Amino acid sequence: MRFSSYRTEGFYDEMFQEDGSPRPHAKLLLESVESLSDGGLLRRKVAAERLLLQMGITFNVYADSAGAERIFPFDLLPRIVAAEEWGWIERGLKQRIHALNAFIDDIYHEQKILKDGIIPAEVILSAASYRPQCQGLDPPRGIWCHIAGIDLVRHADGQIYVLEDNLRVPSGVSYVLENREVLKRTFPQVFEGLSVRPVTDYPSRLLETLEYLAQSSSNARTVVLTPGAYNSAYFEHSFLAQQMGLQLVEGRDLVVNRDAVYMRTTKGLQRVDVIYRRIDDDFLDPQAFRADSMLGVPGLMEAYRNGNVALANAPGNGVADDKVVYAYVPEIIRYYEGEDPILPNVPTYMCWKDTDRAYVLSNLEKLVVKAANESGGYGMLVGPASTREERREFAGRIERNPRNYIAQPTLALSRVPTIIDEGFEGRHVDLRPYVLYGRDIYVLPGGLTRVALRKGSLVVNSSQGGGSKDTWVLAKPIAEPVAAMEPAVGGQQ
Repeated sequence: MRFSSYRTEGFYDEMFQEDGSPRPHAKLLLESVESLSDGGLLRRKVAAERLLLQMGITFNVYADSAGAERIFPFDLLPRIVAAEEWGWIERGLKQRIHALNAFIDDIYHEQKILKDGIIPAEVILSAASYRPQCQGLDPPRGIWCHIAGIDLVRHADGQIYVLEDNLRVPSGVSYVLENREVLKRTFPQVFEGLSVRPVTDYPSRLLETLEYLAQSSSNARTVVLTPGAYNSAYFEHSFLAQQMGLQLVEGRDLVVNRDAVYMRTTKGLQRVDVIYRRIDDDFLDPQAFRADSMLGVPGLMEAYRNGNVALANAPGNGVADDKVVYAYVPEIIRYYEGEDPILPNVPTYMCWKDTDRAYVLSNLEKLVVKAANESGGYGMLVGPASTREERREFAGRIERNPRNYIAQPTLALSRVPTIIDEGFEGRHVDLRPYVLYGRDIYVLPGGLTRVALRKGSLVVNSSQGGGSKDTWVLAKPIAEPVAAMEPAVGGQQ
């Protein structure tokens, strides 16, 4: 397989420059791929897919009538991020998470940002993810967003933008770790030659973040709370629990007794100090949220409020996930940090504003319209790819509930060469770095590069036909050209 016929087609390409030459940080990988014998890369692709199958890297598709569990699609060519660019991204993510944490704490306490008129109060109080039950809560260490996944995109102008914030129960990091394992076996010499920053310490860093929340560091018991095997991210729940050496539990395994949380075991009840919960707020505690929830733990919120158990992420932090609140994050950063945002937002129209709504309704064919609290690529209209009937139907949704919708320009997402059949084609990508907020703020170098495998598609979500790539963040700048090395099939780093 050769790149001679590959074309950037006017999009920003993460591996090739406009003149068709490889970017300096991608040169070694591309030369190594082209040095393979005929069929060599495809054989490695088959071997990688077989390895993923053996690892059981799957996800459930709720929209599938059969409830099918699928192997997570994976492309063998990684995305490479230069060391200098990553340093800027990392600083921007730390700034953003620090400001969002201050914002959430303020919203559930004095609400200074509302009183000062930076954000209209009705925007926050009408948010579906705002939880009045969390008013006055003081989470351990004052941290609300312990684990975050921030979606980034690059536009045709080369600028990286924040597309959305995911602070509730962000998923996908298990694929980052398993993708890396596969790529290390596939391109071990190239991996070493480029000095790629490791990601394998994420589970230990996550465990440190969770244990930091415990009231007592000695003999603190931490568990991972899952909705169960039918959840789309159950593989990740079990994988992370196994990697951290923690017990994976469901709501029925926990009980609240005298304001403390206990886990049922064959040896009786054992006290639980920290819960890494992968259950949405609504289902967490039937006494505090949805009374019909069979997934949560009755009395959990009262135990949490009284400081007898720590929860990560903190209930109520989804108020910062709301896509209308997203539009105010630059002002949130200026308000709490006293500085301009390092990473810019995508320009956003808020349909609750009369002038914005009028513009959106008149330009639906040009815009991407999103529901404020949907995820996974659902509740969204991609204007240029929509039909007249779809636009008419979405216009009705906006007019009936304008608070629930935002609109953004259709970005020309950057592309990365992707193996399609027996050649390379450009496919659009985004990037979800993962951020841990514990004793300090840590950004996993790289994150999940999601790729829209359907030709021309801008929707990268796995539930909508997307896949993933490994993301290589270089540890140092590329100063001089490096010689190509023949990839090997086996080997470990």
